[in-house]
Amino acid sequence: KRPDLSFTQNGQVWKNNRGEAFVNPFMKEVWEYNVDIAKYAAELGFQDIQFDYVRFAEGFETRDKVLDYSLGDYEDIDLDPVQKRVQAVTDFVAYAREELHQYGVDVSVDIFGYSATIPEAPGIGQNFSKISENVDVISSMIYPSHWTSYFGIPFPDKEPYRLVQEYVKVENARLAELDNPPVSRPWIQDFEAPWLYGGSPVTQYGVAEVEAQIRALNEGGIDEFLIWNASNVYTEGVDYTPLD
Repeated sequence: KRPDLSFTQNGQVWKNNRGEAFVNPFMKEVWEYNVDIAKYAAELGFQDIQFDYVRFAEGFETRDKVLDYSLGDYEDIDLDPVQKRVQAVTDFVAYAREELHQYGVDVSVDIFGYSATIPEAPGIGQNFSKISENVDVISSMIYPSHWTSYFGIPFPDKEPYRLVQEYVKVENARLAELDNPPVSRPWIQDFEAPWLYGGSPVTQYGVAEVEAQIRALNEGGIDEFLIWNASNVYTEGVDYTPLD
């Protein structure tokens, strides 16, 4: 109903290859709409407001010149396109936290795990440090299946403990640079990733694999986590309690 708040191509709202359309983070009206929903949730009694998809579409740096959209108040700011996206995403998070402060809720943001390993993700506009400065909780999505060869690990989906262990080292270093770092509450994996194996046997995610991720977090000083499975079917018998 409001293509002017999205990205269009040939007069139609643009969608990615998964059929997802995105609102435009440059637009203050989009900020206000999302935060108004968050305020309503806070008034209903929710104690933690978690924002997901706080970003531009993946690969936006390859599409920013072919899509039609407004830059809003960022039109005349003297920044390159990457920094404009980073600034818009960061400003939204700061705005949300300020607007929600009176409700006494925690504000948390989901963020791509690789954003902590680079200065900033150029297409999606996520800067790990700048977002972390403006939230109470940061939730990096660190599913082993979502990394290609990384941290010197050839096949991260097969080594959940090592992947999480190496990620935590990087995240801890980034958060240590902040004066008032947020709580770290990462997303970990409780699902198989058959698309990675091309017909070969798939690494099964059961008690050992889920607990391995939790152990790696705990050993790195992280006691909170969220677990993802798109079908909401989770492994039984997992010990979720922190290590002694």
